[in-house]
Amino acid sequence: MENRVMSQMNLPSLGIAVRTLFTGYLLVMGIGILMSLAQILLTHGMADGEFGVSVDDVVYSYHGNKDSSKLEAKLNGSMKDKASDADRAKLIMWTREGAPLEHWKKVEPIFQANCISCHSIEVMPSIAPLTSYEEVSKVTETDKGASLDSLTRVSHIHLFGIAFIFIFVGYIFSLAVGFNEKVKATIIAIPFLFLIIDISSWWITSVFPGFAWFTIIGGFGYMVAFAIMWFTSMYQMWILPRNGKTYDINEWTDKRE
Repeated sequence: MENRVMSQMNLPSLGIAVRTLFTGYLLVMGIGILMSLAQILLTHGMADGEFGVSVDDVVYSYHGNKDSSKLEAKLNGSMKDKASDADRAKLIMWTREGAPLEHWKKVEPIFQANCISCHSIEVMPSIAPLTSYEEVSKVTETDKGASLDSLTRVSHIHLFGIAFIFIFVGYIFSLAVGFNEKVKATIIAIPFLFLIIDISSWWITSVFPGFAWFTIIGGFGYMVAFAIMWFTSMYQMWILPRNGKTYDINEWTDKRE
């Protein structure tokens, strides 16, 4: 009996309880990937003021924009819809004048009305607070891109979090039938390789903007691998068993007859 069970270690032969468990996880991860894409489009994807992720977006996000300040870049990008055109123009003009303290009282109400609902330590401590002149003046300086602190924090979160996602997605996909073992192993390895390329490119781009392409390549690479494993796993768990064929194969062994 044990040998019989082991010989059916593959996706089409799984019991409905295990299929339901795997499917629930894949559905949640699929929604999570879509939300992450939306978040990228609404943050990094608006860094150059235009919708959609481009090389310029990556450069501005990690290397910075030496012709602008962080505040102006955000007002023309991802924060463009957070204030009226008139208020945005006043803030940009004040920033370009060097953000003089004597004019702070004129622009402070704009920050109070449009910014501090999110940009305050009490509400969202992870983003830059904008509740005082001292705090605002930090983002009116020349945009030097992502700081060492920011890169370190975001890198370790992504490396741990995304790696855990692909451990379990790859675990499920490893039970798929009909794949050459080397091809399957390559698909499972791709997300980890491209994740390293993606994160490494953030650091390199912060110094050498020409490496921004690798950020796009890295993200695209592990998204494609995720899609292949996701659709293959869902198909083999719920559609393939309907053909009535029995799959007597243990996909966790390297031995093939």
